[in-house]
Amino acid sequence: MLALPRLFCLVSSTDDLALLPALAEAGIDGFQVRDKTATTRELIELTRVVLGSVGEAMVVVDDRLDVALAAGAHGVHLGADDLPVAAAREIARHSAPDLVIGATCRNRERVEAAAHDGADYAGFGPLFSTESKSDLPDPFGLGALAGATGVLPLIGIGGLDAEKAGGARAAGAHGAAVIGAVWRQPDPVQAAKELVAAVA
Repeated sequence: MLALPRLFCLVSSTDDLALLPALAEAGIDGFQVRDKTATTRELIELTRVVLGSVGEAMVVVDDRLDVALAAGAHGVHLGADDLPVAAAREIARHSAPDLVIGATCRNRERVEAAAHDGADYAGFGPLFSTESKSDLPDPFGLGALAGATGVLPLIGIGGLDAEKAGGARAAGAHGAAVIGAVWRQPDPVQAAKELVAAVA
């Protein structure tokens, strides 16, 4: 079983997939496939492309356990409105016992519930304001993250650059997840290197 990544980079079909090998070489050890507009077939194909491009890095699929299983991904990340963690763990127990399951959590109570239901890690955020996703609650900041540590490994997300990702690690997060901090930078590979150093 792969070690839980320190840095997840979210990937959609609109990103420059040709950069994936270089991003993995730069040290990004986790990739989360998230594409809200893709069909199921397209999402499976995208996941397979990512898996074939990032070497030994962990690949998880956002929301869709069926796609993660069909594509042979290492894990799935489930939001509050997705398949419940406990149900996903029960399905995985029969078909993919080593499947990594992450859960989006907004407070310590949700982290504790996710742990009880069988999650391996919690995505915790938004820590800061972000343009990558709408309909989010107000940012929590690093104090809320620090107060939720010690139950599951926390992956901080939401408005993180290298400096803020380093701050999340210092506050007790296992690692960080980013979108714009890589894909919206002039040099995504150099940005990746800086992020990797910040969460080491």
